[in-house]
Amino acid sequence: MLPYISRRLLFMIPTLIGMTLMVYTLIALAPGGFSASASAAAGGGSPAGGDPRIAEAKFRDRFLLDEPVLVQYGRWLARVFPIKFGERAQIDATGERIYPPAALPETMMVGSWGGDDPGRAVRVACDMTRSAFVAAAEGPERQAQYRALSREAKAGREAFVGALTQLRIALAEYATATKQGALVDRRGELQAPQLDHLVVDESASTWAAVRMAADTATATYARAAGARAALEASFESRPFTQAGIGILPGILSVGAPDLGWSRTKNRPVGSLIMEALPVTLLINVVAFPLIYLVSIPTGMLAAARRGSLFDVISGGVFIALWSIPVVWAGVLAVGFLASNQYLGLFPVAGLHSAESSSMAFLPGWGPSGFSRGWLLDLGWHLVLPVVCLVYAGFAVLSRQTRAAMLDNLNADYVRTAKAKGVPRHDIILRHVFRNSLLPLITMFVSIFPAMLAGSVIVEKIFSVPGMGSLMLEAISLHDAEIMLANTVMIGCVSLMALLLADILYALADPRVSYA
Repeated sequence: MLPYISRRLLFMIPTLIGMTLMVYTLIALAPGGFSASASAAAGGGSPAGGDPRIAEAKFRDRFLLDEPVLVQYGRWLARVFPIKFGERAQIDATGERIYPPAALPETMMVGSWGGDDPGRAVRVACDMTRSAFVAAAEGPERQAQYRALSREAKAGREAFVGALTQLRIALAEYATATKQGALVDRRGELQAPQLDHLVVDESASTWAAVRMAADTATATYARAAGARAALEASFESRPFTQAGIGILPGILSVGAPDLGWSRTKNRPVGSLIMEALPVTLLINVVAFPLIYLVSIPTGMLAAARRGSLFDVISGGVFIALWSIPVVWAGVLAVGFLASNQYLGLFPVAGLHSAESSSMAFLPGWGPSGFSRGWLLDLGWHLVLPVVCLVYAGFAVLSRQTRAAMLDNLNADYVRTAKAKGVPRHDIILRHVFRNSLLPLITMFVSIFPAMLAGSVIVEKIFSVPGMGSLMLEAISLHDAEIMLANTVMIGCVSLMALLLADILYALADPRVSYA
């Protein structure tokens, strides 16, 4: 069994990579792609004024949207994977992971601009900046120093990206004016790979604008590179707590997956999930045992009394319940059972009353009369969401139990046991039911992914802040980080549930072996 489990665990890695790659690609290829998520985080559009191409270039650089999809996926996978390569990240007080500053985009040089190695002077200046950097004292001072340098580096990078884009636009205008418009891309810019094919005529009237833009780009590049060098030196002084456990310093470490930062909520995705997941688990921990406690005994009794009145009535009632859409049932429950215009027996939304924070934990009597307490108040709010979750599952599990039991009741070993005089209840409980467990195990292990994913419909109707509501909101806001984190979580749990099913098969049926 252990070698089989080891193989399955190893095969889970490429399966999970393929699953996340497919979802990542679908998000990237959807209308808007990752730009829609970034646009929502930026307020829905680019700043007004100026050349829109410059604003768009700053926007793409801010969210690293210029790289190919596979490169972006590789960077995301490196964050999620527990084995980390390179310098260890750091964690601030909000839970955000802080990584070494990204490299600047390459500047553009034409002909004799800046000599043979135009970047050498900038590199020397950056090395001097790093060597002259003096970290502030430990604690808040060093963190404040890093924050200030981070803002300065961000402003410098943005200025350089704008100047570089202006240079590309000026080169495109020059190329168009000199009958070299084929070198211009669809954005109206001339990119660095096309410089080798550009014929330079410094006597052209449009060349002065190119030269001016190039001087501006060179100057802003030097300032941005210096600010980045200072920020990198500040990062190396470790102003925040390092994440994970270092194995080879600066090369290899192990740490918890970084699920990213929600751009729309401006919070770590992990903290959002840790708030929503317990709510979904609470509802499902109450709902799914109810399904099994009702469905399995009912299915067993219906199989043992096949064709009886109980079999017919239970089957008809469960099928009728299964035929009722959850949306309709939830709306009727809110409209009739929760609305004060009718019965008003249950709360309309949420998991707690407004005054629940001042309640005692358990119900009891006080000076003002009976108080239901925090626990009973929670149960009162859970009634309608749980009912909407469980009623449709009665038919599926009960019918599956009945069908599996009937298959075994007609087997030869049952007739042999009856001929030997084995009591009927022993035949059903000790033999037939045990041999009917395999399909029930298959359905049981599928519960765990559903528990973590949450019920979008039920949570939306009753305003329950669980995983379903979080995922629905992420889809509507195009928050790719939350969607990808949910995919990783559900994928891991699904694969582990399949492995659990194989183990339970072997425990339930001695004929199953994984040797």
